[in-house]
Amino acid sequence: MKLLSFILLLLIVVLQYPLWFGKASWLKVMQVEQEVVAAHANNLALQDRNNKLEAEVNDLKQGLEAIEERARSDLGMVKEGEILFHIVKSGHSKSPQPSVTPPLSSELFSR
Repeated sequence: MKLLSFILLLLIVVLQYPLWFGKASWLKVMQVEQEVVAAHANNLALQDRNNKLEAEVNDLKQGLEAIEERARSDLGMVKEGEILFHIVKSGHSKSPQPSVTPPLSSELFSR
């Protein structure tokens, strides 16, 4: 009887080992599920970023407002007749510098 119990216990251990520690063990399945969840969250963030970039590209292709905004914010350009003021925070002793960028053509912004 003891031999039969020992053989059955050994058989259970042999059958359970791959379930807990093998290539397709429960631990690895849980780890892969966590990786899938993380990849899905990353994909959602990238999809949101792609949607924003696509909307910006469409804006730049179709609307002059986006081009004007980009020229003003990124390049510091101004319309003809406008004056650009740079506000310097206190503590900086930099003297004001005139804008060196030429004004944009008024034809670009005429409606």
